[in-house]
Amino acid sequence: MRPVRLGAVDYLNARPLVYGLELRQGFALRFDPPSKCAALLHEGSIDVGMIPSIEYVRGRGYHAVPDIAIVSEGPVASVAMFTTRPIADIRTIAADISSRTSNALLRVLCREKFGIAPEFIPMPPRPDEMLRRCDAALVIGDAALFFDPAAARVEKIDLGAEWTAMSGLPFVWAFWAGRPGVLRSAHLDELVQARDAGVAASDRVAAAYCGPGREDIGRRYLRENIRYDWGPREQEGLRAFYELASRNGIVYNASTPVFYRRDDL
Repeated sequence: MRPVRLGAVDYLNARPLVYGLELRQGFALRFDPPSKCAALLHEGSIDVGMIPSIEYVRGRGYHAVPDIAIVSEGPVASVAMFTTRPIADIRTIAADISSRTSNALLRVLCREKFGIAPEFIPMPPRPDEMLRRCDAALVIGDAALFFDPAAARVEKIDLGAEWTAMSGLPFVWAFWAGRPGVLRSAHLDELVQARDAGVAASDRVAAAYCGPGREDIGRRYLRENIRYDWGPREQEGLRAFYELASRNGIVYNASTPVFYRRDDL
């Protein structure tokens, strides 16, 4: 049988989830920005993708891999709005074109928490340029994690912290999803094993990915900001996000994920 075509996010936070998978014959692995992972899955170019959580409800009857997700509770560090002015005065936001879930979350926060209705302008994730053109910039992933707001003289609004402060719940940023029937029980076991091994080796993962000068930031990030389990509270947080996104007209389907089940495989 051909290997499962697996699309992973090309950010530090996804690296523990694919630890050693490139050596396993059951998977063919590629890395792309989150928006590209979603597009590849929607068009059928990959079998399973680490998709932004908002893209699940825009999909085509996907199943989700149980027990594994990219999650934060409180500050996430790698998803932020950087602003040159007070939140109440923001009129334009440069929105990272790599983003799907974070874009939806910021729109929810603007309406439900901040009480503003800014214009969102899609732009590549180059914070300095974004902030020259707009009042604020939504930046995700490594670009947000390693951007120094003090040096740029801007304020960093951490979207993970804002979500948890508003909802009291964790936030599910992304998870593995694919079409029914493409994963066997052995595949699910291998994905869990990769996650567990990657979390155990998170310091090595950060050092290898970040390189000299940034590895300390990467290590702290993987230890303190990101986790990879998906239990009842995470599902509750995801349901709350979908409901608010639906209420605000961002999506029109608030259904929660259907999971792959080993007894069906």
